[in-house]
Amino acid sequence: MKNRLLGVIDATTYHEELGELMIHRSLAALPFAGRYRLIDFVLSNMVNSDIESVAIFPKFQYRSLMDHLGSGKNWDLNRKRDGLFFFPSPIVDGEKHGIGSFSHFAANLDYFKKSRQEYALISNCYTVFNMDFRPVLDRHIQTGCDITEIRKHGRSLEMYLIKTSLLIELILKRDMTGYSCMHDVVSSYHHSYQICTYEYEGYAEMIDTINKYFTINLDLLQPHIWKSLFLRDQPIYTKVKDEPPTRYLKEASVHHSMIANGCQIEGTVENCIISRGVKIGVGSVVRNCIIMQKSQIGENCRLDSVILDKDVKVESGTLLKGSNESPYVIRKGTIQGALMNS
Repeated sequence: MKNRLLGVIDATTYHEELGELMIHRSLAALPFAGRYRLIDFVLSNMVNSDIESVAIFPKFQYRSLMDHLGSGKNWDLNRKRDGLFFFPSPIVDGEKHGIGSFSHFAANLDYFKKSRQEYALISNCYTVFNMDFRPVLDRHIQTGCDITEIRKHGRSLEMYLIKTSLLIELILKRDMTGYSCMHDVVSSYHHSYQICTYEYEGYAEMIDTINKYFTINLDLLQPHIWKSLFLRDQPIYTKVKDEPPTRYLKEASVHHSMIANGCQIEGTVENCIISRGVKIGVGSVVRNCIIMQKSQIGENCRLDSVILDKDVKVESGTLLKGSNESPYVIRKGTIQGALMNS
């Protein structure tokens, strides 16, 4: 099974409704669950499925993504042969883009032509799931399908398995056929390809809005969801950062929350996801919030249903309140003060 499957991650997607969190990063690099990035899930799934060559096609604000992935060492992809590849996609105004854009692939066609893998798995970068792709490949081969689309409850997860030679053919003939991406092919009735579907039974959520980002993060506080996503024999890998344990002072009160390393907690935290290096001052109450890395919350603050991006400073006495349907989002590196709320 090894070396039969090529991994292709399309990281070019931009969701307008996530714009507040994508000003300084690509969607693939969006922090999730306190210590991960969205791309960690599909990339880890590929590695756990014996995929040893992965190509990532980024486009928007991809510096943070490249910094996060580095050489691929944390995913065992820093190899002399195969490994992790970055192919920044060209920006063509007015051109239609979808998952698996053939024009993006065409700019790096040599990568596909030189690959040793007979099949290719093309995926989006923003699905939170834990899946073994090997059964998909087994069934794809057994049934003789040309393209297999992975679905969940009948809805496409925007993941496609295809023979590498057929993928190259679709790329080369894109102008003739009018197919610009994988979705165009599987949704068309004007070809002779055999399109199959594979229904995935496990947990899978696609993050494309602020509300879904907020809800799916906090859903991880439910043990049955956490256990269905983070499996012992199929770990989700991420960039390793060595930080000291979180320090809880005597005034601290923490309930039903996940708190990463390197934090200092003096206030009350309830039903929250707290990333590394966060400081929460004495007398502050933080409920139903997502607090990203190195943000600082002063004393006697009240935060409810808030998303703080990285490096945000909330000055003492500040009140910030959103709702489950419309969480209050604070941009990266900004300062929120009590006077701003008056």
